[in-house]
Amino acid sequence: MASLSNSLQLKHGLTSWCPGSSSLTRRLPSSSIRFRSFVVAASSFSNDNREFVIVGGGNAAGYAARTFVEHGMADGKLCIVSKEAYAPYERPALTKGYLFPLDKKPARLPGFHTCVGSGGERQTPEWYKEKGIEMIYEDPVTGIDTEKQTLTTNSGKLLKYGSLIIATGCTASRFPDKIGGNFPGVHYIRDVADADSLISSLEKAQKVVIVGGGYIGMEVAAAAVAWKLDTSIIFPENQLLQRLFTPSLAQRYEELYKEYGVKFLKGASIKNLEAGPDGRVAAVKLGDGSTVEADMVVIGIGAKPAVSPFEVVGLNNTVGGIQVDGLFRTSVPGIFAVGDVAAFPLKMYDRVARVEHVDHARRSAQHCVKSLLSAQTHTYDYLPYFYSRVFEYEGSPRKVWWQFFGDNVGETVEIGNFDPKIATFWIDSGKLKGVLLESGNAEEFKLLPELARNQPSIDKAKLEKASSVEEALEIAKASLQIV
Repeated sequence: MASLSNSLQLKHGLTSWCPGSSSLTRRLPSSSIRFRSFVVAASSFSNDNREFVIVGGGNAAGYAARTFVEHGMADGKLCIVSKEAYAPYERPALTKGYLFPLDKKPARLPGFHTCVGSGGERQTPEWYKEKGIEMIYEDPVTGIDTEKQTLTTNSGKLLKYGSLIIATGCTASRFPDKIGGNFPGVHYIRDVADADSLISSLEKAQKVVIVGGGYIGMEVAAAAVAWKLDTSIIFPENQLLQRLFTPSLAQRYEELYKEYGVKFLKGASIKNLEAGPDGRVAAVKLGDGSTVEADMVVIGIGAKPAVSPFEVVGLNNTVGGIQVDGLFRTSVPGIFAVGDVAAFPLKMYDRVARVEHVDHARRSAQHCVKSLLSAQTHTYDYLPYFYSRVFEYEGSPRKVWWQFFGDNVGETVEIGNFDPKIATFWIDSGKLKGVLLESGNAEEFKLLPELARNQPSIDKAKLEKASSVEEALEIAKASLQIV
């Protein structure tokens, strides 16, 4: 569940906005606005903790909460308002370990609450209580009054905030109801409830159709293989994960999936979903008039930033999301946005981007809170990072784990035979811009961000002659010494 909005072939999304000229950078420094004063009647509001309020209950909220605790500013001061029924958790698990069959040790809460994904403490509901953090569950925010510094929730609660962090993430893009997007047996996946519903269908299904050839499609298809189901993936592009993979790299992964029995319908459009006599989805009708039978359909066609009801703080119409500066400040003093919903300056590439990835959710939340609570004034300097891990269930003949760092621009050099390693290097104007590695070891994976961050000059001809992934990485590593 990851993307870089309008980026690379990952859709860059250049805009005319730049940190140096924006009014966002002319506001007061964070240290001068972090404690906005307000005088209220004690009984007017539903939240007791009003100094800092986080809206959203995903990864970013969990890591922000930890940072508030580390600075001694959570107890009696921090309130988190979430539409979910659970304390913040590591969302990537939902399309990976959570979907394993019940006999293959699937992930379950409380096992993957934040911040275990980065090696941190498991922040269970009890942890939030112990830290004095007020949690409001299953009550999404539906309104904001920036003048009065208040929020309204779905249940009618009126909440007060001094400083506000918007961490609402994204919502799944859906098929319209008129073409069957809401039939029973049609699934989208963004939260635990979605994943539980999907598992309930997997337990009964025989034929699964997955719409979308991106992260969701690849990860759910891998899970369906573990359930030993007839699995098909349908997507309009000519290859898997077109925003990142080269055609030859995509072909390698497609061949692996085919070995597991997965069928591909590439370059296909969908006219509508069809229901059976019981009202449940029964088939997918393609643009050419043919149909594909299905007991269940999983839609993984992307996501949209969850900006409502915060449009008033300022949106970016190019990459989507809420516009922020390098300290995650919006156009309204005292209001910040982090994670998937934030359109921020991608400093190292001098463009504005919106990144849908857990790594950015974690880092942006931490950077924002540190800036809010301390004298930190350096701007966020993010290195794009994406990964996927599939076929990791017990008994799988082969596990797949790749990592990518940097920018996928320029020419590519592919080294390795995918048995199991393969590496792809992106080179632009003689400089190494990005690198993807499949099945690397810890030391090799650790090298990737160093290469992408430094962008060393590299001998493309020499790299092309490398006889192995290991040799290619050594050539790339040696180029760092002459930067």
